[in-house]
Amino acid sequence: MPRMEISTALDRAIIGCLFLIALFAPHSIAATQAAWLLGMVLWIARLIVYPRPKLSRSPVDYALFGFFILSGISAVFSYNPIMSIGKMRAASLFTIVYLVSQNVRSWREVRLLSLTLIASCMINVFLTAGQVAIGKGVKVQGVAPASPLTKAVFQTRTVTQPAPIVDGDTIWQIDGKPVESPQELAAALAAGTSPAKVSIYRVEWTPVLEIPRGQLLPGTSALEQLGISDWSRGRDWRATGFFNHWVTYAEVLQLIASLALGVFLALKQKKNLTGVLLFLAVAGLVFALAATVTRASWIGFAVSVVVMLLLTSSRRTILIVGACAIPLVLASVVLLQQRRGISFIDKADQSTSWRQTVWQEGFALLVSKPRHLLLGVGVDSIKGHWREWGLFDNGRQPIGHMHSNLLQIALERGVPALIVWLILLGIYVRMLWRSARREAIEDFPRGLAVGALGGAIGFFTSGLVHYNWGDSEVVTVFYFIMGLCLVVERTNQRTTDSSIPI
Repeated sequence: MPRMEISTALDRAIIGCLFLIALFAPHSIAATQAAWLLGMVLWIARLIVYPRPKLSRSPVDYALFGFFILSGISAVFSYNPIMSIGKMRAASLFTIVYLVSQNVRSWREVRLLSLTLIASCMINVFLTAGQVAIGKGVKVQGVAPASPLTKAVFQTRTVTQPAPIVDGDTIWQIDGKPVESPQELAAALAAGTSPAKVSIYRVEWTPVLEIPRGQLLPGTSALEQLGISDWSRGRDWRATGFFNHWVTYAEVLQLIASLALGVFLALKQKKNLTGVLLFLAVAGLVFALAATVTRASWIGFAVSVVVMLLLTSSRRTILIVGACAIPLVLASVVLLQQRRGISFIDKADQSTSWRQTVWQEGFALLVSKPRHLLLGVGVDSIKGHWREWGLFDNGRQPIGHMHSNLLQIALERGVPALIVWLILLGIYVRMLWRSARREAIEDFPRGLAVGALGGAIGFFTSGLVHYNWGDSEVVTVFYFIMGLCLVVERTNQRTTDSSIPI
């Protein structure tokens, strides 16, 4: 095969991988990373084959590579080098930026990739809507003291403690299989020797409990045998889409909803098919975001909306939107109370107390040694050394992270890495701001810049109390959108340069 045909085939295959990333990013990190790795292999091959493509520089190059290098240095000097170096694969996701920006050559491809990302995300929006409408699992009511459900235990590697199923708990699965009725639940608990593995939802707790089999109560109906008075389909859980956690889903939704809204706001003609579809997409994405019941992501999206409206809308429009937002705020307060049993600002909220505890512990560990300030303790080394450092209230809280991008990055990678990360975001936001302010460019590229700007600011805002930078699913979407925006920036720059008389 002639080299020209090989290069063309590789170019098309790389673009195909980018569409696979856009298609799977809102749903599956495994499929997305497979497409990313395949795309990287094809791109390396393309760089070898003549005619070699010309590589373009971008405003974020130094900051992106600087942050990666500092992360690598921190990993080498980590308290747990093997674990930290293993996490460098996640750090290398920044190459998505270049896989996109160096291989997408036209605004048409930018448009199609952006719309594919938005349209694909609507699949899990419809899933969430269907789950809310139909319900999920078996929500039990009137659990009797003698019920076999009260004999559930929660077992960890070191402790086994009683964890009886109580009124309002929703049973999702038994031994990995979905449960849709009391009859299925009773049948699964009727006989056997090994305890049943029962997955439940209780407000924000989703444990897998163990219930002994063969201890059903006498009775002719499943309700009598289970010792419950009534049941219903569960609808009070927090939406997760195809992900494992609602925060991950909420952060992905915030980025994609901001992108869709930015494109919609930048359209000069909104009363056409594209405008209507984008408006419906934004409405669906906001609905799904609400269903996650994640306050920080709500606030991040609200900040994103304000920024985008200030860039694209008149004062009259802003006032109208502000008036419409009032009932939404009130509805969010009610939703929080119903789904999580807390108010919007609640000092008694357990998640708030968790954050206060780990912030104090994490900051104390950060400033305890100059080494920690300079190099950090190493990515994920917290999970192996939390006992000696007395973190997470000496293990009484879930073992995880610092619930803040700023603190987590500084603690794991050092303050210099945090500074470079902030510079990266600052350069990116400045670039987007300038693109969003250009009135001369077409609607879609400007809308992409507006949506990416709002999403980046919303991402930073929610990241003050979330470690969303630690979610590969979220960072993949963030980097993918950044890559598309770099294509717009490169095209704008060439247009500006060509307009300057020589």
